[in-house]
Amino acid sequence: MPMKFKFADPQLNFLVGINALILLIATVLSHGGFIDIYNFQSMASQLPELGLLAIGVALAMISGNGGIDLSGVGLANLAGVVAASVVPQLVVADTSPWLYTGLFVLVALGVGLAGGFLNGWLIARVGLTPILCTLGSQLIFTGLAVVLTNGSSLRISSVDPMSAIGNEMLFGVPIPFIIFMLLLVGIGWLLRYSPFGIRLFLLGTNAKAARYAGIPGERMLIATYTLCGLLAGVAGVIIAARTASVKADYGSSYLLIAILIAVMAGVRPQGGYGRMVCLFFSAMALQLLSSTFNLLDISNFFRDCAWGLLLLCFLASARINLKDFHPFSSRNSAPLNQSPPGKTPNL
Repeated sequence: MPMKFKFADPQLNFLVGINALILLIATVLSHGGFIDIYNFQSMASQLPELGLLAIGVALAMISGNGGIDLSGVGLANLAGVVAASVVPQLVVADTSPWLYTGLFVLVALGVGLAGGFLNGWLIARVGLTPILCTLGSQLIFTGLAVVLTNGSSLRISSVDPMSAIGNEMLFGVPIPFIIFMLLLVGIGWLLRYSPFGIRLFLLGTNAKAARYAGIPGERMLIATYTLCGLLAGVAGVIIAARTASVKADYGSSYLLIAILIAVMAGVRPQGGYGRMVCLFFSAMALQLLSSTFNLLDISNFFRDCAWGLLLLCFLASARINLKDFHPFSSRNSAPLNQSPPGKTPNL
């Protein structure tokens, strides 16, 4: 019997093909300039902020129950703002640059963990709907950041260790991209091989079956949203280190793009499925497309319109079955050997 080869994941194949197509078009339009090493390094330094927020969105969606985290951007900004406000009161950056950087990271991650835990507790214990809960917390986080900054941006001390997190490279690879890849691989392993991942997928697929299987649904939700908050805190550190400033309304379009990355990656909005490798190629496709828009000098307003249109298209395509449009098929037609309604089949 001849051996048949087939690709295991059509979504992954599709995303790889999209990346190759965008790269080819951009290379042709730029007459080869797009594939310059410095351009790839620039894209790799911009990707982690969105990628980390998209992982958080994906984890919340995988958990099911209409799960989604709309507070990631606001929490990332608040984490950076709180760290930029508190740490200079504790240590002088120029005198102790490593201590300043370490405290900045710890405070930002602590704020992220606290915000994520708050979301998880409100959803799991209080019973709030995830989309409304995280929308409300997004407004709270942004409002707190506005109060702390009076609506303006705060400059942070650009000491070498802090600047390295956002701008330096290791073996030609931007450090933010290395951080992103380590977290992506770690969470991918967690979802695929750990008991936590198995329970999370089961919870998202069938919450009732998960409850009968003895899976603590409330604790799983709290842990998941706390992890989302931690990722937002890491994103806040990278944003602050890369721009040398923090702002309450930084990345106003990031939420839309993070959701789009997760949906393009094939993460099911109803829960129970998602792959980190697909999320990586989804984020790469949008980063390549954004850089192509830069190449063509396309307005940022059009980009937001394009992201929204793409999101609607992918959400709609997930609900369309192409067999429904086949001229010789019908979902309501009975099999040829099935008896008409009301007639007892011949035994």
